[in-house]
Amino acid sequence: MRIDGFCDERFARVRDEFEKNFTKRGDIGACFALTIEGEYVVDIWAGHQDAALEKRWQEDTIINVFSSTKTMSFLCALVLADRGLLDFEACVADYWPKFSTGNKGEIKVKHLMSHSSALPGFSRTFTTPELCDWHFCCDDLASQSPWWEPGT
Repeated sequence: MRIDGFCDERFARVRDEFEKNFTKRGDIGACFALTIEGEYVVDIWAGHQDAALEKRWQEDTIINVFSSTKTMSFLCALVLADRGLLDFEACVADYWPKFSTGNKGEIKVKHLMSHSSALPGFSRTFTTPELCDWHFCCDDLASQSPWWEPGT
């Protein structure tokens, strides 16, 4: 298994587990980086960018980070709530009026924060440029309807 990049020997087990993501867990492409006090001790990548296995993963491959932002997003929301700038019981549309379209007017901030808004993802596949366009993604989400009953 070809793994590119750098891994300090102190973190050889990290590299070994990373390799198992491909050899035992079915990953097709991934990267991992770890810094300690601003210095990279692990910066590795391997596999492919596509399911057809035609395009190798590169050091600068752009990816969606999915769930890794949840903790920081929630902490930021808690700070806003503590400062009286965000109410978890308020409707999302109170802050973002465009969100009320598609039968979403009663979805509350707490539903978004607890993943019970019935909006688990986008309703179609995006191109990479579309995924990197904040306004495009916001408009698409605002236009969607809930996939099931919000709050459940």
